Parts: sequence; structure tokens; C-alpha cells
Amino acid sequence: MVYSYIRQAPNLESLVSQKNEVLTFSNKIGIEVTQEVIEYATKDLPIDERTEFENFLKSLSEGKYTVMVASLSVFSTRVNELVKVINCMLSHEVELWICSANLLINRQTQMAEIFPLLEEQRKEPKETTQLGRPKGSMSGSKFDVYHAEIMSMLAQNQNVSAIARSLEVSRSSLKDYIESRSLKSLAASISRSVESLEDKEADNIVLICPFEEEINNHEKRVS
Repeated sequence: MVYSYIRQAPNLESLVSQKNEVLTFSNKIGIEVTQEVIEYATKDLPIDERTEFENFLKSLSEGKYTVMVASLSVFSTRVNELVKVINCMLSHEVELWICSANLLINRQTQMAEIFPLLEEQRKEPKETTQLGRPKGSMSGSKFDVYHAEIMSMLAQNQNVSAIARSLEVSRSSLKDYIESRSLKSLAASISRSVESLEDKEADNIVLICPFEEEINNHEKRVS
């Protein structure tokens, strides 16, 4: 089953644009979309308030599935939620295509390929009516070209000095870049998700996506 997932929400491309991007890309790589899923919302709600989306994730628990989205932000504009969504899909061995990035995310995907997409969500300005650069948005940096390498090395627990030597750049400037974008916490968050999957797979334990795990824990507390 190949799903095209499209969401209407503020700051996202129109439904028509998302649909066209997915169909154009799927035709390009020779994958036929078998079902289109459309989520409507007038606000950019957190996942725990998007019942339809949570039900969709649960429906992927059995069988072989591929999900295609125009961009990663279709699932969420919040980095912590995107980490959970990716983790959930990986736990169910769902293949996820991000059309705008020409990227397939599965258990063989290197995390360094995903980091730039997540960081892009952190830098995108939220809805605003003010003129000029939005408050909280970040300007470009000379280190942006090294972004994937920096994130990969941070995920491997390399310190700033080691990364600066590897890239042959100023340690203090690199430190400012990493701290201003909270890259250490982002790398740690994703690494924990990946390590969790790898540990469970090695122990031959049935993988549970984080959304299901939260529900199970809540039910245990209630009972």
C-alpha cells in the first residue's frame, strides 16, 4: 500500500500543490500511489489533538506500507513531534518518502541525511504580520554548508574542539553556531530514538512506536 499524505494547515503549501508534488515525484521514481489521505485543519495543532493523524499512524501497524509527503512539515512543524513520527514509522518498518528532498527514510537511512530537514523546521519563521526578519528566526551562516557533518559528529558525541579541528574552522565561532541553534540537544534527541530502535532490534523485542507507548503507559497508570 502506497499512501500520499496531504495536510491542510497554516503555513503549509496548498493541498493542490502538495498533491501535485507527490504525484510528480511518484511518477518520476516509478511508484504508484494507491490511496490519498487528506487531513484538514484550520490551526497547526499538536499531534495529541490530531486524532485522525494518530489513527492513521496506528493503521500502519500491520502489513507493508510506503508513505509519501511533499515535505516533512506536512506531518508536523514541531521538531520533537517529527522525531516521534519518524521513530514510529521506523518501528513499523514503514518506508517514508520526502518528495521535496528526494529522500527515502527507512532503517537503512543515515541520520545525517535527516538532520538538515529537522533543522530546517527549527529555522522556518512562524506565521507573523511584522515587517523584516521575524523574531526568533536565524540568518544564514558560513557553517550551514557543514551542517550535515556537524550534526553527524555531534550524534557521535564528538566535542566542539574535535569537530572544529576536523572541519579546520574556528572553535569559538563553531561553538556559537552550535549553541545558537541548539544543535547538541537536537542531535541527542534523535540519537536516543535511533539507539532505542537499534537496541530493541538487537534484543529481538517487538518495537512499539512512541505514540503507542504513551497510550500503554497512560492505561497502566489509570488501571
